[in-house]
Amino acid sequence: MSRQDINRSGEMEVFVRAVELGGFTAAATACRMTPSAVSKLISRLEARLGARLINRSTRRLQLTPEGCAFYERSIAILADIAEAERYASAGEQATGPIRINTSGSFGNHVLAPLIPSFIALYPAVSLEIVHTDKVVDLMEERADVAIRTGPLKNSSLTARKLGVTRKIIVASSDYLRRRGTPRSTDELQKHCRIGFAYTRAVEGWPLLSAGKTIEVPVTPGLQVGDGEAMRHLALAGAGLARLPAFTVKADIEASRLAPVLEDINPGDGEEFYAVHIGQGGPLPARVRALLDFLHNNVRL
Repeated sequence: MSRQDINRSGEMEVFVRAVELGGFTAAATACRMTPSAVSKLISRLEARLGARLINRSTRRLQLTPEGCAFYERSIAILADIAEAERYASAGEQATGPIRINTSGSFGNHVLAPLIPSFIALYPAVSLEIVHTDKVVDLMEERADVAIRTGPLKNSSLTARKLGVTRKIIVASSDYLRRRGTPRSTDELQKHCRIGFAYTRAVEGWPLLSAGKTIEVPVTPGLQVGDGEAMRHLALAGAGLARLPAFTVKADIEASRLAPVLEDINPGDGEEFYAVHIGQGGPLPARVRALLDFLHNNVRL
């Protein structure tokens, strides 16, 4: 029998039962085996280990020093296995850690306001939120859930749609006072357009021109790695920024930023998804609870 064919945890369980119940017959009843099968199993275990574990007599079992050590380690290992199975179970109780990967904009403006309610509903769940605008490998980053935009490219992932938001071009009043307010795509060419420093599905800004949607390229002079940095640069008067509506909603309402070129904004939407590993298999209760909560509470 190869080492891979040996059921070590099964052997340990029978051995522990025999010790705790004081005999092979009682262990056989508890494990649904025959006394002779238990005796043979213990003998095979001893032969494989090269050590006698139990001194047998007609009245009782007596552990050898090696048997005592093996019994103590078996108890600990079986407890660890039981704990691992409880932790991995897709039962109804949401407990344990969840690692969420999301953009800074979504994390700050959409997710953060919802976190207190989620924690109140699931106090046994702990959250770790990592902000990045880049698409990451969920397994490599140890992420349970990622918030992403656009269609999935990885067939091993499953996505749950959270909603759609439109994109708005904004600028600070200070910038518009200094540089003027662009009224057309031609005038836009004269302005600083803050871009992203990583590859995106649409690199330029879609705008309407003569009834058609064209893509206006972003100037290379000012690029950032995330939407929140772009927002702060726009607030500082560094240039124009094209951002999701939820990112700049409060700034527009407080007159910190103003929309521009709305009359030629095609109103294209950006879809947001909660993404997780696996297709159709059981999910841990903690992950399932978060996905359901986001689906029911995210408003874009």
